[in-house]
Amino acid sequence: MPKKGITGHDEWVVTEALATALVALEQLEPTQQSRQQMDDIRKILAANCQPGTINLHLAQAKCRLNPHADRAVIYREYGFQDWEV
Repeated sequence: MPKKGITGHDEWVVTEALATALVALEQLEPTQQSRQQMDDIRKILAANCQPGTINLHLAQAKCRLNPHADRAVIYREYGFQDWEV
């Protein structure tokens, strides 16, 4: 069976990249953020994600970008309780 896309999991790679880019932009100083670009990334991310999973991707991205941060705090920030992650 031929693989879908270039890698076989292109959609997942793009979703993770978009989530990581959005979280990284959110961590910049407000004067360095591009609101229009961030809004566009959020729209594309929403279109690529299954319903209800955007916050999960964003929490995972923030954990990747902040490996020494408390993961439980990050997940709560995105609306998850400890038992949900």
